[in-house]
Amino acid sequence: MSARLCVEVAVLGAGPVGATLACLLAEAGVPTAVIDHAALPPMERPEFDGRAYAIARTSREVLTGAGVWARLGEAPCPITRIRVSDGRPGERASPLTLTFDAAEAEVDAFGWMVEARHLRVALNAHLPHIPGLAVFAPAQAEIIRRDSTGVGLRLDDGTTLNARLLVAAEGRASATRERAAIPVTRWDYGQDAIVCAVRHDRPHEHVAIEHFLPSGPFAILPLPGEGGDRRTSAVVWTERRAEAERVWQLDRDRFARELSRRFGDHWGRVTPVGLRWRYPLGALFAHRYTDIRLALVGDAAHGIHPIAGQGLNLGFRDAGALARLVTDAVRAGRDPGGPDLLAAYQAERRPANLLMLAVTDALDRLFSTDVAPVRLIRDLGLAAVDRMPGLKRVFMRTAMGFSPLGALRAA
Repeated sequence: MSARLCVEVAVLGAGPVGATLACLLAEAGVPTAVIDHAALPPMERPEFDGRAYAIARTSREVLTGAGVWARLGEAPCPITRIRVSDGRPGERASPLTLTFDAAEAEVDAFGWMVEARHLRVALNAHLPHIPGLAVFAPAQAEIIRRDSTGVGLRLDDGTTLNARLLVAAEGRASATRERAAIPVTRWDYGQDAIVCAVRHDRPHEHVAIEHFLPSGPFAILPLPGEGGDRRTSAVVWTERRAEAERVWQLDRDRFARELSRRFGDHWGRVTPVGLRWRYPLGALFAHRYTDIRLALVGDAAHGIHPIAGQGLNLGFRDAGALARLVTDAVRAGRDPGGPDLLAAYQAERRPANLLMLAVTDALDRLFSTDVAPVRLIRDLGLAAVDRMPGLKRVFMRTAMGFSPLGALRAA
């Protein structure tokens, strides 16, 4: 006999954003189901693979509320200083640089670097143990009903799920968004990001570096390292696609030499460790975030250039906002999938996400060029911001995960 389950919210996708949303709702006492086509344990990689997330302060609050942050233990590495510079591969950076110090913002850190495997382990450890949260993974879900009365799902094991709200957290290729006929605008930056990790001679002292090169940003992000020695950093290396293909094909030694040219002498000699990853870069925004009893979160709703490291953080803020609205509705006896709640969610998140998309797009276009007058203007701009406390606070609050408009108002 097939099982039947009634919940308030069904989340499709158990990636970082979908799983965190499910945890937030269940921790708040909202009956929730999360469904993913992949089994949870294989999502973990026990070996170090070089991938890591920059978790902003606002995202840490979301992960704390979800009960996930406490399970990370000593894994997060704080970012206490951010250094921004401009230059070309193999040359000294412009002396006109911009430095942000957490002490200036009166916080202990702007954010924390968390290895992807550690976040996955924490989520996997927490998901099965929250009362009121049903986890189906691996499982395929068919939407058999989504109308004004509710949502009906049928899983491949015969289980039937009834919910009042369906959340698509399936990533940029969201099939649920496509079936709902929600229009999407996309564009390609013609760049790829090569992601890896390096060991270096000197400790990073919790400093993150964003070095702007003509082909795109080269980010160096601090990781705890072996035994907490702070001699390991994550690298996000952006290149135009043809050059990225050439670099990708290099053997380990030649790749290390190319990497060292761009890395500079920040922390001494560098050696790649673990695996490398390569991702095409593009932007995406859904024309709306909702449909009948449906909400989009994370990459299903938006995708931005990684130049400011805010992509995943936008998804966590989607999860935090939607969880708060749904929890308040359920506690007040209101419909958590009704039109008013969905309109409130879209009004809160879509403008903020579009603003961040516009900011990151403009930054990439400004810095991914080697035209001399433009380069001079941006270098002078970096130096000017470094000497303007009010404007500098705007950038620091943005680094902590606040929207640029909210940061501007706070400053």
